[in-house]
Amino acid sequence: MKPPSRASRIRLLVAEQAALRGARVGVVDVCNAAAAALPFDGAGVSAMFRTAASHPLCSTDDISEQLEELQLTLGEGPCVDAFALGSVITAPDLQTAETHSRWPAFAEAAIDAGAGAVCAFPLQVGAIMPGVLDLYSTGPVELDQEQLADACAFADTATLVLLDARIEQPVLPLGIATEIAPDRRLEDLGGYRAEIDQATGMLTVQLGVGIEEAFIRLRAHAYARGQRLAEVASDIVARRLRLPPGPDTDESDEPSD
Repeated sequence: MKPPSRASRIRLLVAEQAALRGARVGVVDVCNAAAAALPFDGAGVSAMFRTAASHPLCSTDDISEQLEELQLTLGEGPCVDAFALGSVITAPDLQTAETHSRWPAFAEAAIDAGAGAVCAFPLQVGAIMPGVLDLYSTGPVELDQEQLADACAFADTATLVLLDARIEQPVLPLGIATEIAPDRRLEDLGGYRAEIDQATGMLTVQLGVGIEEAFIRLRAHAYARGQRLAEVASDIVARRLRLPPGPDTDESDEPSD
């Protein structure tokens, strides 16, 4: 019997994760399957846009959640470069001088968060690139050719999921789905995206700038105050926070009218 193709094997691993949850296949299942099959400790996916606010979609644990937030907040890191260049970006050892030179803010923050290596894989079909899959390890890690090919296959599967392609789920023993406790990271994070998008849109009006500049200002404020993007966005939408008209002023805690 002919062995299954790499793509079929990877999709089966992802579908099995979804079956364990008793739910339709989602990007979180790609993250969980990739982290289990490859020499990584966790994974995350961020939706990326060139003309709108990018945002995390899901993560497998606290460290991967922090890494997604850090890269989008700082505007640097493997995820950001993978999206900009449309190619796989690997940082097999975050402690190296080369890594610190390339991503000075991210490298230090990622190490503080508990990461030792990060690899980013663009989610891409033709000209469509809806996001990036990030894989991290707590220590240095070098992928061999087979592992790299598997990681790319996981990224391809994540792309299909984000583009709502159909992936079959295998039938597992009755009751197995009920044994898996729900996790808040498995929930639909559409509200997260909507609030950041809404806050960015409000800033374009308040500050009189374009969408990209508004998101940069939102991101800069979050970084300067040590807050998450979602926290700042929530305050802006609720009108508890109004950013100053210029980056050098400090009136950002005044509520809007």
